[in-house]
Amino acid sequence: MIIHIVRHAEAIERTPEVPEEHRYLTRRGRRRFRKAAKSLATLGIEPDLILTSPLVRAVQTADILAERLRYKRELIVTTQLSPGFRPEKLDELLKLYPQVSEVALVGHEPDLGLVTQALLGEELSLTLPKGGTVSFKRSAGGGEPQFQQLVTGTGRIVTARGKAIDRLRQGS
Repeated sequence: MIIHIVRHAEAIERTPEVPEEHRYLTRRGRRRFRKAAKSLATLGIEPDLILTSPLVRAVQTADILAERLRYKRELIVTTQLSPGFRPEKLDELLKLYPQVSEVALVGHEPDLGLVTQALLGEELSLTLPKGGTVSFKRSAGGGEPQFQQLVTGTGRIVTARGKAIDRLRQGS
């Protein structure tokens, strides 16, 4: 299975007027993520399934991703990817979709950094950049996930595992 872990793009700042779950993408966030999604399309990413957190900014990011990848199915909104998603919940979520060979998960920090950290077997904390995607290949029988690439929130492709980890440690 190929797993693409996607952090939502840049959203408006937190304010008392806009509830957390209603924060939406900024113009800059949408523009930058279109570039990042174009890089993902260039890499030939073709998910069978795109799962997204129900928060507005994640759904908007998933929608841009679907558009750029010419994804023909419906997005699936799942509360499991809401803030609070933990690495130990990944297998539980993926088992709900046994027929899927390639999946994109759109969610939030610090959750996705923790999932990435677990998949990479890293001890130091990692942070996905806003609009960033890290991809892994995992064999059906489990085993060590293989890092494939990091696509930054501005569309830069990083294929060297060490360089990607350095960037994820910096959160950029």
